[in-house]
Amino acid sequence: MLALGLLSGGLDSSLAVKHVMDQGVEVIALKFTSPFCQCDSGGKCHAADLVNKLGIKLITVPVGEEYFEVVRNPKFGRGSGMNPCIDCRIFMLKRAKKIAEELGARFIFTGEVIGQRPMSQHRKALEIIEREAGLEGRLLRPLCAKLMPETEAEKMGWINRNALLGISGRGRRAQIRLASDKGINDYPCPAGGCLLTSKDFASKLRDFLGHNPHELTIRDVAMLKIGRHFRVGDHKVIVGRNEAENALLRAHAHDHDGYSLLEPLTIPGPVCLAESHDPGLLKIAASIVSRYSDNNGSDVLVKVMNHEEILIKARPGRPDEIDPLRIGWMSARSLPPGKLWPGIM
Repeated sequence: MLALGLLSGGLDSSLAVKHVMDQGVEVIALKFTSPFCQCDSGGKCHAADLVNKLGIKLITVPVGEEYFEVVRNPKFGRGSGMNPCIDCRIFMLKRAKKIAEELGARFIFTGEVIGQRPMSQHRKALEIIEREAGLEGRLLRPLCAKLMPETEAEKMGWINRNALLGISGRGRRAQIRLASDKGINDYPCPAGGCLLTSKDFASKLRDFLGHNPHELTIRDVAMLKIGRHFRVGDHKVIVGRNEAENALLRAHAHDHDGYSLLEPLTIPGPVCLAESHDPGLLKIAASIVSRYSDNNGSDVLVKVMNHEEILIKARPGRPDEIDPLRIGWMSARSLPPGKLWPGIM
């Protein structure tokens, strides 16, 4: 008996895989990766570690720009950030269904727990996900199966319903206790690891899509992960937070003729990428660089590089000037249009 289990490497999906295996079912694990996933932060793939420990096969499926349409235009809306959780599950389960058919797997299962997540794991959402993915009555959720209608796998005797679980709610005590009993002690994100739920990243992505509603690429997502982002009029300004981000911004600037790169000339400070050559914008960007440089409040000489190289002597921008420009900063919503830094523009 072969089953296909969705495995992120997090707590719930790891438990689901182990629990189904404990019922004597052969399992192949399926892991989807996306530019928004943080479960493998630190360079370690917990899903790979688990399958090696359990001695089962892992299929890894990267989702890229074909997934971005789900992010841009989710049919069932978003959560508190930019997370289209219901549409995301449907997208992945549709792919999983095709893979299961190719493998000859009798059923598909996930680590979902009813009531665990407010958007995608309440009863109505679970029903929508099954229906839209073409898996009505055929998707097993072993951690909460006793609270759900019988699935085909249970009716056909492929798995014993009495051996399944009835976990519910947002707490994790039951799962943590079960993980200890089953020898699962290494999992990265017991409460989720999707970058789209991050308030800071969601603000950056929302701003990007507001100005580029029909564009979103892997490279765009990579840039959204880097630095502090500011919106000055219609243009973006990105300021590095460490040397690694500074290096990435330098590399990005070399690939775009329309961008300007700014750096403090004589003192340590951040690299800044401005998506324009506009002189007024560059003055503001230089003041932002000055603010985040190692200075004592005095003016900073900032080197600007684009089709030419110029120097700007910039005073450090005050918080009341800079903070409203920072994407995600609440006061930016009340900033009057066309009133950016009256003394500079």
